[in-house]
Amino acid sequence: MKRIDFKRNLKDLVEEYPEIVGIMQRLGFTEIVKPGMLNTVGRVMTIPKGAMLRGFDIEKIKNEFIKNGFEIIE
Repeated sequence: MKRIDFKRNLKDLVEEYPEIVGIMQRLGFTEIVKPGMLNTVGRVMTIPKGAMLRGFDIEKIKNEFIKNGFEIIE
């Protein structure tokens, strides 16, 4: 099982699990595919912080990661 630590920044998570980009994009985080976004904002942004800033339901996000075979660490 893939383990994802929601305390880690998005850039590091994507380096470990590149499929996170597609999951995040499907959840509405469309900016994640913009060139340079992971190397700038992704260095300081966590998934929960991004969800809070965008007003997205963190439980929905967690459920989507679980459906995609991830175990969530908080």
